[in-house]
Amino acid sequence: MLKSISDTKQEFLSLKTADIPNFIFSIKNDNRKGVLNILKNAEKKYNEYLAEIERIKTISFYENECYDKGFNFVAGVDEVGRGPLAGPVVTAAVILKKGAFIQDINDSKKLSYLKREKLYDIITNEAVSYCFGIVSPKEIDDINILQATYKAMKQSLENLSVKPDFVLADAVTIPNIHIKQNGIIKGDSKSISIGAASIIAKVYRDRIMEKYAEIYPEYGFDRNKGYGSKEHIEAIKKYGICPIHRRSFVKNIIDYEQ
Repeated sequence: MLKSISDTKQEFLSLKTADIPNFIFSIKNDNRKGVLNILKNAEKKYNEYLAEIERIKTISFYENECYDKGFNFVAGVDEVGRGPLAGPVVTAAVILKKGAFIQDINDSKKLSYLKREKLYDIITNEAVSYCFGIVSPKEIDDINILQATYKAMKQSLENLSVKPDFVLADAVTIPNIHIKQNGIIKGDSKSISIGAASIIAKVYRDRIMEKYAEIYPEYGFDRNKGYGSKEHIEAIKKYGICPIHRRSFVKNIIDYEQ
């Protein structure tokens, strides 16, 4: 007896991706229009899954190259918050398991808020080790943003619970670390480890800025995350700066006493 179209659709929606081929086989001879639509959607979803497997293989190239050379713990490192007018710069270092397959890992800027939040939980649960580095706005002013970024990257690496034997960094060579490394241009979209780091660093910093929004609500930090939006700049002109503003970044917006 044929299942109803409604039951067939519900079965499809509840399937694990790996079970879709068997489902497709079970309905491929059912010519009802509703079932043909379900079949089309099932085939599309599974083809997207196969394409994602290939994409993850591609962005695991640098990690696999390290494993082939005998390195066991490869850390991806990335930063978020180099450009904002307020708040810290945050980095993350992430060591994933060999052969890790986490769907949708990519440059955090290419992902939605909800997707980043979901991936944050998956990455932090499945990682061999992860850690954050944070450098304050005051120290950014004192040593400049590039040096602050390097310092945060070193912090995140040094505090990993598992010590890496190779580092993949997004676009930079981190000075004064005694670990072999490779700086990869646009690494957050070319390396699964750097992509993972970019996602958890972004989520972590966003949460910090949302907390600051409760303390300094006039600047809209929950919305702009400290970046120079029109709303944020107008608030600076109206209210002046607050303790988490980077004075070296806002000096062209407002006059203030050192």
